[in-house]
Amino acid sequence: MAMTLQEISDRFEIMDLLVDYCSAIDSKDVNALDLIFTEDARIDYSKAGGPTGNLKTIKKFLVENLGDLPRQHMISNYKIRINGDTADSRSLCHNPLELPRQGDVLEVAFWGLWYNDKLIRTSKGWRIKEKVSEPCYSWKIQRT
Repeated sequence: MAMTLQEISDRFEIMDLLVDYCSAIDSKDVNALDLIFTEDARIDYSKAGGPTGNLKTIKKFLVENLGDLPRQHMISNYKIRINGDTADSRSLCHNPLELPRQGDVLEVAFWGLWYNDKLIRTSKGWRIKEKVSEPCYSWKIQRT
């Protein structure tokens, strides 16, 4: 069935919002998350070893635990279901992360995970109301 222009627009706006989330994390701009999530958002990183909480809790966690570590989120395989002013999204994330050096050893960790999001249309556009990360795989490589 053909999509309406509104459905196409909604999908692109949601995809941009999900990319904006990754870009905010990668550029270490946790305050940009205020434009991505609703004020009452619930974020659950617990299956990946992180906290579950509101945006303030998660921003603090990100600053304290990721600091200046180089990272790069790449998302794809978007499955977006729109129902009026709400939407559900599942997207695949591949996230390499350079870990702190131990002497001359460089260690890079690779995480594959799913982002399961619940979104809502607001007067300021689409926002994430709930984000749950679901790990799929992880592995590390070392190089001296």
